[in-house]
Amino acid sequence: MNRNNSIIYFIACLLIFSHCSQDNAPETTTPTTPTSPVESNPPNTNYTPAFSGQTRINRVRTVSDYQVNNLTTSLSNPWGITALPDGRLLITEKAGRMRIVTATGEIGSPISGIPAVNPSGQGGLLGLCIDPAFASNRMVYWVFSESVSGGTVTSVAKGRLANNETNMEAVTVIYRSNTPYNGNLHYGGRVVFDRLGNLIVSIGERSSSDIRAMAQTVSSSLGKVVRITTNGQPASGNPFFSQSGALPELFTIGHRNPQGLAVHPVTGDIWQSEHGPRGGDEINRLQSGANYGWPVVTYGIEYGGQPIGSGIQQQSGTEQPVYYWDPVVSPSGMTFYSGNRIPEWQNNLFISSLSGTHIVRLVIENNKVTGEERLLSNEGQRFRDITQGSDGALFAITDLGRLYRIDRK
Repeated sequence: MNRNNSIIYFIACLLIFSHCSQDNAPETTTPTTPTSPVESNPPNTNYTPAFSGQTRINRVRTVSDYQVNNLTTSLSNPWGITALPDGRLLITEKAGRMRIVTATGEIGSPISGIPAVNPSGQGGLLGLCIDPAFASNRMVYWVFSESVSGGTVTSVAKGRLANNETNMEAVTVIYRSNTPYNGNLHYGGRVVFDRLGNLIVSIGERSSSDIRAMAQTVSSSLGKVVRITTNGQPASGNPFFSQSGALPELFTIGHRNPQGLAVHPVTGDIWQSEHGPRGGDEINRLQSGANYGWPVVTYGIEYGGQPIGSGIQQQSGTEQPVYYWDPVVSPSGMTFYSGNRIPEWQNNLFISSLSGTHIVRLVIENNKVTGEERLLSNEGQRFRDITQGSDGALFAITDLGRLYRIDRK
């Protein structure tokens, strides 16, 4: 082989080696997680969010395999669900019944001793929770709409579940909203325990234009989240509102129809979901003494399309929602996932969606939403409440009487 042919042969080998090396090199891939918002429908307004990521955050998708089991279709308008220590579930039904349901969907008889509710409209037997020491004291707390002189109110009761589990003992109404109203909308209706052993209760502003401004009036409990003891008294350390006649049980003000409460499993912060009107559903991280704006500040409009009040979305002295939806999904009961059966869900917020007919999964980092997913959207159900069971699975109820179990495969 002459010199020129040797050079040509050498160059050819280099080219072949280079090509083979590229073929065997690790492939660099672009992440396949979608980056478009999960919401594709147009908003009702041209309102501008206060910060990036406050609405229409990027879509995320669960990678882990999970399964959904429909345990029963025989509940009647269930509204609240909480897990018992032994794996069973305690569920309220709107008409005024409370039942124990097994983790396989077997429904028990109604528990007697529950005070009468007014089930008209959005009223009835609403949210519930058990005492952190339930295993020893068997205490249950629940919210309901009650008929009183002058109309109806949001009330809180407690009772001891009898050992035979057929009735509630020593039932007492420990708290009533101080503002009766002749209407049947926007009762709020959730109750949870905070880390200090106090009850956090959400109360709606009753919807109508002639009463909803009371959400800004600190002498009324309408449109508020209150913080009370298990005896119904104002909790120690509640914030001070300087306006005349301020109720000592107030924790936050300026809410519309707050139907969801959940305690963050790491920080202990109270998070809340709130129905907007046409647009403006909110997720809030509640801060003691804060004003969340309704009906002065909102990202929604009237159902007829008109602005609400002055049509403003920001005002000094009011808090911004961590996240909002437009159009609405109608967020109701919610829970943080604190299990490890699906690790990517840990500390995510799961929210029951009524008009959206799905379960919202929000990924939250440093108190900001970084991703949204919609689960069970093919079921066609109005999801009313969701809780984590003692086994780490999620359990969700729907207005049509279904109970779902969501867990890893």
